[in-house]
Amino acid sequence: MKKISAWIKGLFNDETGKPSSKRFIGIVAGLMLCVTMYHNSFSDVSVAPADSLVNAVAALAFGCLGLASADKIWGKRGSDSAE
Repeated sequence: MKKISAWIKGLFNDETGKPSSKRFIGIVAGLMLCVTMYHNSFSDVSVAPADSLVNAVAALAFGCLGLASADKIWGKRGSDSAE
């Protein structure tokens, strides 16, 4: 059980071990998008969210996770010399 909780905690941390707001927002937005799409597959068309709202949440999730990935790949080049 400790391995699972450590793995989940690691999802929300950046490469230095600090909590990452970009990862948190990206993962939460992605999960909510999946839940909404699953729920809407069983509901009537009249209660479905607007397409622009779904696209905005998808862009937020992909953007946040993409920025977190870019930081991990390229890192902050000036931060090592300042410390």
